[in-house]
Amino acid sequence: MTVTVADETRSLKIPLGRKLPTMTAAPRPRTQVTDATGRQVAANVRRVREARGWSTYDLSRLLDEVGRPIAPSAIAKVERAERRVDVGDLTALAAALRVNPSALLLPLTDDPAKTVEITGVGEVDAERAWDWLDGEMPIERIEPGDPSGVLLQFLVYARPAGRRMQIFPNPDESAD
Repeated sequence: MTVTVADETRSLKIPLGRKLPTMTAAPRPRTQVTDATGRQVAANVRRVREARGWSTYDLSRLLDEVGRPIAPSAIAKVERAERRVDVGDLTALAAALRVNPSALLLPLTDDPAKTVEITGVGEVDAERAWDWLDGEMPIERIEPGDPSGVLLQFLVYARPAGRRMQIFPNPDESAD
């Protein structure tokens, strides 16, 4: 079949029945969070949410209240490690779940006999991981006497001036 389009100066014959190429793309593959810390965040969001007896709808409402709306379906994807959590999501999730961000980043153990894997660090004992994420100690091992100044560098670069020495109380002060 042919359609004729005419205007004042010419006519144009356009054949019909020809298939036009489609603009559809292959479906996007499902996101899978594969790094250790991302998987731990997924497990901990679910653990804390369920421990509080909240549904994904409850958590979504709380996230909306703290100014970081995340749909219940997106929370479910976070918990299945099918959606990445950015830093803003992490802090909002921690606020809504009423825990510190460390509680979402690490397993719920500080047993030095257990190891945990931290993205970018590797495997370390759980106690050292918690000390580091809580801002108390550097992730590196400190040699006796700290000849390379690892602890001092950590305190200078990682903690505000007023909080640097709070880790180590003044031995001259006595508790009454």
